[in-house]
Amino acid sequence: MTDPNYSEALDYLYSFIDYSVKRRYRYSPEVLDLNRVRRLLALLGDPQDAYPTVHVAGTKGKGSVCAMIASALRSAGYCTGLYTSPHMQCFTERIRINGNEISESTFASLMEEIKPSVEAIPGLTVFEIATALMFVYFSRQEVDCAVIEVGLGGRLDATNVLIPQVSVITSLSYDHMHLLGNSLSDIAREKAGIIKTRVPVVVAPQQFEAAGVVEDVARAKQAPLIRIGRDWHFSAGTHNLENQSLYIWSDAERPLMEAYVESGGGEEWIPPRYGIPLLGYHQVINCATARVVLEILRDKGWRIPEEDIQRGFREASLPGRFQILTHDPFVVVDSAHNRDSALRLRIALDDYFPGQPVTLIFGASADKDIRGMLGELLPRVSRLILTQAVHPRAASTEALAELANGYGLHIESIVPVIQALRHGIEMARPGEVVLAAGSLFVVGEILATREFSTNRIAYAKEEVE
Repeated sequence: MTDPNYSEALDYLYSFIDYSVKRRYRYSPEVLDLNRVRRLLALLGDPQDAYPTVHVAGTKGKGSVCAMIASALRSAGYCTGLYTSPHMQCFTERIRINGNEISESTFASLMEEIKPSVEAIPGLTVFEIATALMFVYFSRQEVDCAVIEVGLGGRLDATNVLIPQVSVITSLSYDHMHLLGNSLSDIAREKAGIIKTRVPVVVAPQQFEAAGVVEDVARAKQAPLIRIGRDWHFSAGTHNLENQSLYIWSDAERPLMEAYVESGGGEEWIPPRYGIPLLGYHQVINCATARVVLEILRDKGWRIPEEDIQRGFREASLPGRFQILTHDPFVVVDSAHNRDSALRLRIALDDYFPGQPVTLIFGASADKDIRGMLGELLPRVSRLILTQAVHPRAASTEALAELANGYGLHIESIVPVIQALRHGIEMARPGEVVLAAGSLFVVGEILATREFSTNRIAYAKEEVE
């Protein structure tokens, strides 16, 4: 049962400006003012400076990279905070220490405590206030470190008051174009805004246009640049429906890796092999990125033994990312919500379920590239069921149907989300995959139901986004 004080705290928080539900606003310093956040944090004693941090920006893969880094740090014995957004079911999911969500009562009491400071600064937003509360909570709990995910963009994000140990930029692609820009270079420039002077930055493989911008910003800030795929390398190993493996090695170790491959594994040197429960080739890239971040921390003197990295990666979890809920029939949920992530989802379907028919349960936010997502997914789909999450940004099934016409599919529209999924399962043929995708909010509604809650990986036991 929800704590009434927690409900009041949420009502108070949501009484402020919430740009996550506004479909149009001006992404500028006048709207998202870091000085406003800095003033609030100063009133609260600058809690963000009380512990070392890792700061992670990007379009896709932020949550996965954060989850793996935090899990490894926790495995190494560090009291580790983890801040991510948005949440799927409860706001408390966003703020965790060692895998445990902030309690409703603690959230409520902290909100009450910071109210005078909040009300002293006009124009604060929901995300800014939540971020400040998180910084205070982590400070009070005396975390050894915190892994902080950027909310939107980077340059003007409320989390960008940090001077972290390491900055991280995951895969960049087109999303929030009306805010961040219509070119990949514009988006990259906003994301690269988290790069700090002389602070190392680990960068996942990027398209050429984005890579150039990030490299230019790093050079201007004199920030050591570590590039996945150039300074560090990776290779996928085996995979099944439960987990997958990969190898990671430094560029200095490349001759050793080449000798290992040429010898058929007969060399004395063996590349480190990692196992992760997160599925899809894109998670191989995310794991390599997380591993290199941990290496940078080790270079800075952090005690992170290799066996703890291995264990942390094995125990990392992230609900709603190519998550297989049942096997008979196969029910998969994925929070892909832009064209690039939809493409990665389609590749994962072909990789894990080759040739198997797919029923797609699809719902999306109205401000997303719905046409692009459908263009990637529908050629792989045999049946389409449109739905709508309970969220102010959700597109109507009528709007979705207009965009889905022309693919030769029989289209049904069913609301609510869980009823659409149940119908898809009832209609599934032997070997068919029932996939729910298009929005984190669609996935969240499914994982909140009693029939699938047992399949939801417990937040209190695992590091998740």
